[in-house]
Amino acid sequence: MRPIISTAIVCCLLNTLAIAADEPAPAEIKSAVEKSLPLLVAGAKGVLGHERKCFMCHNQAMPVFALVAAKSRGFAIDEEHLQAQLKHTVKFLATNQARYREGKGQGGAIDMAGYALWTLQAGGWPADDTTAAVAEYFLRYQSDKEHWTSVSNRPPSEASAFTATYLSLYSLQAYGTDEQKERITARFAKVREWLLKGEAKDTEDRVFQLRSLPIVDAKQEAIAEAKEQLLKSQRDDGGWSQLPDLESDAYATGSVLVALQESAGLSTMDKAYQRGLQFLLKSQLADGSWHVKSRSKPFQPYFESGYPHEKDQFISIAAAGWATNALLLSLPETPTNEQPKPANLESKPQ
Repeated sequence: MRPIISTAIVCCLLNTLAIAADEPAPAEIKSAVEKSLPLLVAGAKGVLGHERKCFMCHNQAMPVFALVAAKSRGFAIDEEHLQAQLKHTVKFLATNQARYREGKGQGGAIDMAGYALWTLQAGGWPADDTTAAVAEYFLRYQSDKEHWTSVSNRPPSEASAFTATYLSLYSLQAYGTDEQKERITARFAKVREWLLKGEAKDTEDRVFQLRSLPIVDAKQEAIAEAKEQLLKSQRDDGGWSQLPDLESDAYATGSVLVALQESAGLSTMDKAYQRGLQFLLKSQLADGSWHVKSRSKPFQPYFESGYPHEKDQFISIAAAGWATNALLLSLPETPTNEQPKPANLESKPQ
């Protein structure tokens, strides 16, 4: 019996080691984050000094999300720069207050306004007259429709009706006023029905369908089904692709992992999450960046923001923001000081 028992023990130990080998070490994850953050900051700073002076989702929202997550995990960040990003964002929105109150918005419509409010909320910006005006915009804009739609066709981040709808729901949940509460509740109920029957056609759709469901107080069964749809589309390499005929990339993989953890409660120790982390670590380049090829037609004059990869820099920095955030979520929270307190986005307005 003794040899049999010994063999069983050895096999168990080997299996344990094999599983452990698939789990990235915290030191490896921290190193990847430390290489990524300076490039994210460089790309974010690059748009602050640009002559257009507008808010740019890819170079500001996603880097800010990553900086806030890094701060909550004990990484030293440039707090002055973070505040500069928030002030730049609210200043841009403030110039359009009158149009927001009339439901007219600005260029980029709800995609830009939604990512801007998401950025402010992530950074802990308090509600004010500007955020109230933008919330009014979301209530008035496309109010005759059962959901919100993007006016752009710049995939993946500015093309999906699910993304546009999530940005609108999130903005109203985070910055809706007491005066707007009744209208917000009615709008959420209307959108909930569309979300439950809407067909997600690609990864971006599925990510933001999942993100939207908890906000409109969908049943756990619906959230679990949306979660399962994302898990089923994970590739053999551990990553996710934007479209079925494309290769896995950091944008799709990072955004999926963050959504699964934040909106569906997937443990970062889950095998699927760990495989996704391995993909992100393997696909990170030596300089700390991720390169994702753009599939959007350019319509703005080219300029260098400070993030690598030239004509692919905008989708690449957005990808890096999601990837860095996904890596950070796998680390324990060790705040260096008081963190911003996010709005409760897990239930509909009361």
